[in-house]
Amino acid sequence: MKTRIENIKNFLCRKDVIFSLWILLPLIAWVTKYFPSKYNNFLIFRGSFFHTIEKLPLYEAYPAEYNDLNHYGPFFACLIAPFAVMPMWLSLLSWLLALSLSLYWAIKTLPLNKMSYVFIYWICAHELLTGLFMSQFNIAIASILILSFTLIEREKDFWAAFCIAIGFMVKLYGIVGLAFFFFSKHKIKFILSGIFWLAVMFVLPMTFSSPDYIISQYSAWINELISKNDSNLFSLYQNISLLGLVRKITQNPNYSDLLILIPAVLLFFAPYTRVKQYKYLPFRMAILASALICTVILSTGSESSTYIIAFCGVAIWYKCVPWKRTKWDLALLIFAFILTSMSPSDLFPKYLRQTYVIPYALKALPCVIIWLKLSYELLTRNYNYENDTI
Repeated sequence: MKTRIENIKNFLCRKDVIFSLWILLPLIAWVTKYFPSKYNNFLIFRGSFFHTIEKLPLYEAYPAEYNDLNHYGPFFACLIAPFAVMPMWLSLLSWLLALSLSLYWAIKTLPLNKMSYVFIYWICAHELLTGLFMSQFNIAIASILILSFTLIEREKDFWAAFCIAIGFMVKLYGIVGLAFFFFSKHKIKFILSGIFWLAVMFVLPMTFSSPDYIISQYSAWINELISKNDSNLFSLYQNISLLGLVRKITQNPNYSDLLILIPAVLLFFAPYTRVKQYKYLPFRMAILASALICTVILSTGSESSTYIIAFCGVAIWYKCVPWKRTKWDLALLIFAFILTSMSPSDLFPKYLRQTYVIPYALKALPCVIIWLKLSYELLTRNYNYENDTI
């Protein structure tokens, strides 16, 4: 029996097995979405490219093409262009594979040991599948934030700025990558690179439309985001965040989210005062984990499929420290896996999901608790570690 368990463990730790899993997941998502024609989000993405070419409004409804509205910046038309020109079956399949492999590669760039890689890939797999079912760009946002961190670690600030600019110009979330600015050894280069890439990405969609059209669409995008934020506040499937958790449990519409946001942002930045800890890789990794989690739990736009970003943060939080995790930490991790990752699936009791988890945004709860504990650790613990991988 012991030998059999050891063989199973060795099998699950193999690189080819894990890589095959991360190829299989987008294939599963493609089969379950393409054949029943349930890929509305992807139709919105493709539509942004063709509407840009035709100089049509990007943020108006097109009920003959898809439901809902486009919420991504005009630059997104450039990213989706290679996929949009393919036949639909190949377009969707390629998009899902690209999302999965981008995150696989981003995680691989983290300075971790083999078992930490194995842990993160397996613990995040189900949340990845949730994002793939929705064809969500949030998977790419997780990749972008992780890559912006690792590129700064490798002193490749030009490309780190490139990643942050993509995330910002598509969904604004990329601006969170600036959290790693303080760890850069080439801050002036980083700033100039960021300005350069923002300029390039601002102009690029004009090459297949026009300057006046793109400028007008940026203005429309800002208005759409403001409107979207207002509609998200009490949305059943949006605002799955700390903000939504408090608002939906209290059912109180008569307060500003700033009452929660300002203390939360101050708590996020408080560990930056511990300048002497900057030199320790685990401390910087913990900041990465905090940034990934905060991107989701402090946003009214967070939905179930957004949590691939936060769950990468949870996994990094658990593995990045130079001390041994306690049983309470393990309990928190299991709590997060059950309530955050598994609650949208059919393996979770339907009654609990529909009666409590969805109406009260409880999917956010484990990530909020873990982030508070992570913040406490960042403010109090010594992250001294001698090796270059965790």
